[in-house]
Amino acid sequence: MKLSYVLPLLRRPGEGGLDELTDYLNWLSRRVEVIVADGSSPELQKLHESLWPDVVHVAVTNRPRRYGKVTGVHAGMERATHETVIIADDDVRYSERSLRQIRRAMEFADLVRPQNYFAPLPWHAAWDTSRILLNRAFGSDSPGTLAVRRCFFWEMGGYSEEAMYENLELIRTVAAHRGRVSDRPDIYVRRIPSTTRRFWEQRPRQAYDDFAQPGKLVGFLALLPGLALSRGLSRRRVVAAASITVALAEWGRRRHEGRRYFPSRTSWFAPLWVLERGICSW
Repeated sequence: MKLSYVLPLLRRPGEGGLDELTDYLNWLSRRVEVIVADGSSPELQKLHESLWPDVVHVAVTNRPRRYGKVTGVHAGMERATHETVIIADDDVRYSERSLRQIRRAMEFADLVRPQNYFAPLPWHAAWDTSRILLNRAFGSDSPGTLAVRRCFFWEMGGYSEEAMYENLELIRTVAAHRGRVSDRPDIYVRRIPSTTRRFWEQRPRQAYDDFAQPGKLVGFLALLPGLALSRGLSRRRVVAAASITVALAEWGRRRHEGRRYFPSRTSWFAPLWVLERGICSW
């Protein structure tokens, strides 16, 4: 396919392990152009080059002041030879179907935002999936992968390395330059869940993302004080609020045939996730 695939790899490969990532990249490189922007240690870079012989390797040596992923994206984009470029984290796993869907969607857009789902689905991934479902209920989720048109990317001068929430920064930069941003919650791309330890580490980190969305942040910051001030909050009202949250998550699950990818039990974690975000926002 006439697609380039950029993987910014700035540390040891993540939760799926090196062997699993090797199998995926070897499969992927037979279908699309794969570029690994490798910011890991020189020893690991040599190992990666031996394991992934059909991949274009780009050594990322000029580490930025803050966030390294964007530097890797820019380095990979410089080597891409196709107009449609997929940017993906190391835990994202495209299928041949989703690759073809992205290629078709990019015929009418400058940036496409697909939908991630977790598989397999341990309890903590089901918990995190409730976040995805609530985002789907109110609009679009933020996946670990995007597709962008190469010529448009360079016309707008790339995007900032100083933003923590780098995917949202890229989306907003494309939109600010009047690019066509296409939200495609019907294009499902698998994501490998983190370990349980990594899941707990990510709770405050994910809450930081809301600083890029002030309205959402204010809502979550108000949650705990609101509960504290509502001394007379009855059990019935608590059940009603939790039920509404579950219903919203279920609506997000059912949109765009999401039931094929999100088991019904994931909706029941939504009240726990909302409470978690209310705590971690502080």
